Amino acid sequence: MPYCEVGKTQNAVDAALNNGIQIYYRTYGHGPIKVLLITGLAGTHDSWGPQIRGLAGTDRANDDQNMAVDRESDGANNEVGGIEVCSLDNRGMGRSSVPTKKSDYSTRIMAKDAIALLDHLGWKKAHVSGHSMGAMIACKMAALVPDRILSLALLNVTGGGFECCPKLDRKTLSIAIRFLKAKTPEQRAAVDLDTHYSEEYLEEFVGSDTRRVILYQEYVKGITASGMQSNHGFEGQINACWRHKMTRAEIDLIRSGGFLVSVIHGRQDVIAQINHARRLAEKLQPVARMVEFHGGHLVTHERTEEVNQALLELIKASEMKMSPHDWNNFPKKRSDASNRTTVERETNIIIAKIHVFLVYLISLFLTAFKYGRSSLQRLKPVRVGASSPK
Repeated sequence: MPYCEVGKTQNAVDAALNNGIQIYYRTYGHGPIKVLLITGLAGTHDSWGPQIRGLAGTDRANDDQNMAVDRESDGANNEVGGIEVCSLDNRGMGRSSVPTKKSDYSTRIMAKDAIALLDHLGWKKAHVSGHSMGAMIACKMAALVPDRILSLALLNVTGGGFECCPKLDRKTLSIAIRFLKAKTPEQRAAVDLDTHYSEEYLEEFVGSDTRRVILYQEYVKGITASGMQSNHGFEGQINACWRHKMTRAEIDLIRSGGFLVSVIHGRQDVIAQINHARRLAEKLQPVARMVEFHGGHLVTHERTEEVNQALLELIKASEMKMSPHDWNNFPKKRSDASNRTTVERETNIIIAKIHVFLVYLISLFLTAFKYGRSSLQRLKPVRVGASSPK
């Protein structure tokens, strides 16, 4: 099994903290161009399946003993040449180690896991793509080792903290309640579909069945095979998302890192609101391009061809040393427009803080309801017999 012993390539301090931590990964395809894919919350390495096939030209792992190696054909179906892709299970999920302490999870710690994996693979530099929580990890990674990043793709990303809170409406409240109640692969699959895809996509017919029916069966099979995420892993990764924040200094390190950035997002994402992604892309000017598609949180699956093309365009532009001026697609702003943007940004921050407070109150109510109900269920009724006649 391909594992990376995280502590082996780290300095003494980090190695002591990560003693025994193993990160599971798979590599696909062959070629001089290296791409690292970092998955999101509760996702495993194969969550990137459509992108692995689109970039590497195969979804058969290089360590598969039954795979017939044909290196000359790798990358022949894309416009940039041979690509080797690596995808991993973050700590707390899949076959990677699951630390039991929340303090062992942060986007910075998991970024160091990814850096250790590059060292393990012998990759000096790589094009790095992250989805959702994986995009937060990719941001931290780019700030930690900007000299090792060839390009940075941030898909369905937010700035962490209160920005992780979904839009507050009836649909997301319903999803949150169903998510808390999900105890089986079937229940989890049903709620995952509504968080991952737009409603229009799910209700489209493919043959005689809707995509919802087809994907539901695939999700149940996948969750059953990989298993439900452990409480330690889920709580640790949630903690990492909540504590994530990119400082101005870290943003500046990315902006001055000498690589191009793509911020890719689905407009119908109910988990990571697109306005947060737009704000991050604006902060990363002049090196960032904002790319929007019609789709939900898992836009990588819903708009596979478009996302793959966007990733290939980023890789190609980076390999050709395209200038940030030619890459970014943000309009030049006049000073008065800039002032209006500042006021709008401050207003949005105030609204977001009110929003997170309301979400916090609702989560407290749901937690109290959950534990109250379980406590009532544990109470044994006392039988009262008929009173004996005197």
